[in-house]
Amino acid sequence: MKHIVLLLTALSVCAQAQVFTFTREQMTKYTAKNPYERFEDGRPKVPDALLERFQGLSSEEVWGVLNSRQYRNQWEGNWQILHPEKKLVGRAVTAVFMPVRPDVMEVMNAEAKALGFSGSQNQRVIDRLQAGDVIVVDLFGKVEGGTFVGDNLATYIAAITKAGAVIDGGIRDLQGIFPIDMGLYFRGAHPTAIQDVMLVGYNIPVRIGKVTVMPGDVVFGDREGVTFCPPHLVEDVLKRAEETHVHDEWTQEKLKSGKYKSSEIYGSPRDPALKKEYQEYRDQRLGKKP
Repeated sequence: MKHIVLLLTALSVCAQAQVFTFTREQMTKYTAKNPYERFEDGRPKVPDALLERFQGLSSEEVWGVLNSRQYRNQWEGNWQILHPEKKLVGRAVTAVFMPVRPDVMEVMNAEAKALGFSGSQNQRVIDRLQAGDVIVVDLFGKVEGGTFVGDNLATYIAAITKAGAVIDGGIRDLQGIFPIDMGLYFRGAHPTAIQDVMLVGYNIPVRIGKVTVMPGDVVFGDREGVTFCPPHLVEDVLKRAEETHVHDEWTQEKLKSGKYKSSEIYGSPRDPALKKEYQEYRDQRLGKKP
C-alpha cells in the first residue's frame, strides 16, 4: 500500500515530469525544520564537521536521544554488514523500487529520459551521488533479482561518496565487493543481476524496515544496525550522545579496575569524591571550561 500511495502521488505531482523526485519546493516543505544549508535540489546538507563527530558514537547513544525526542522509529537492524568494524556516516540519498509492471515501467522510463536520467535504473541514482552521500535503497527486501550493486558499481559508490550504502535488498559479486573500503548494509547476496523491478522514486520518503527515511537524514551505521537522524536533531543528538559516551568510558574504566561493586559506579557514582572525579573527567573530555 505504501508503494502504491507513493507511486500515485508521484504520477500526479505536476505536468513537468516530476515522477522520480521532489521538486526543490517540495523538498524544502517536507524538511522544513532543517537548520542548515541545502544542496541545489533542496536536500538538507548537514555540515561535514558534524558528520565527523558521529564517528565516535554507537547505535544506543544516537538512538537513545532520538527516542527521548519521540522519534522512536529511527533504527533498523538484522543486516548483513560488509565491514562490521567500520562506521557508516553520511547524508541520505533515497531510492525506491517496486515489482515491475510493464505498462507502468514504460511510462517511468519515458519520464526518466525526459528528466535527464540515463543508464540502467540503478545507475540513474548512482550517477547523481557525491561526496558524503549514503544511497538508501528500498528494494522491499528482495535479494534474488534485487541486487542493487555488484563489485563494479560498489567500487564507484565507494570512490565517489567515501561513505557507502544501505540496501533493503541484495547485492551480487560479494567476493569482489569484500575488499572495498566502504560501509555497506544489505539483506543478502545472490549471483543474479537486478531484474523484474522498476525505479519509481528518487529523493523522496522511503521505508527501510520500520523506519521512514527522508533525503538528507544523517545515516549512522555500526555493527549493530543503522540509525537515521533528522537534520534538525543532529546537534542535540551529538551533544547528549557524546556526554553518554564519555560517561560510559569513565564507568567502564572504573569497573575494569575491580575496586568497586557495579552499584557503586553504575549508573551514577555514589561517593561524592568519585562523582567529582567523574565530573572533572567529563568536562575535560568534552572541552568544557571549569
